[in-house]
Amino acid sequence: PGILDFQDAVAGPVTYDVASLLRDAFISWDEEREIDWAVRYWEQARRAGLLAAAEVGTALDADFGEFWRKLEWMGLQRHLKVLGIFCRLKHRDGKPHYSSDLPRFFAYATKVATRYRQLEPLLSLIEPISGMPTQTAFSLR
Repeated sequence: PGILDFQDAVAGPVTYDVASLLRDAFISWDEEREIDWAVRYWEQARRAGLLAAAEVGTALDADFGEFWRKLEWMGLQRHLKVLGIFCRLKHRDGKPHYSSDLPRFFAYATKVATRYRQLEPLLSLIEPISGMPTQTAFSLR
């Protein structure tokens, strides 16, 4: 057996790991670099057959735009979770140094929420607590 047997593996969305790498908690890259790395990952994952059966009813292996959208939404879910954790650590646990990382997570969440019509209601929740005014824009999806 290998270091990690298949039955010991954790199954989850195929975009989770790449979203974690591209939308890091402590390092931000420009979007052009993120997209370049995401395209490279997507191409290699397609060749390896990871995307064809990744999620029923999606075309992640045929459409990079759909893969990118899923990646962004996965990253958004992660960042909303981290915002909650860091706010709890600051307010409940008296650890104010987590506050310095909050703007990065608010920026990630705001950027994604402004791109997709379905996420527009999220902006009205994010803006008052982030202190960052938003500009609304929509994708074609």
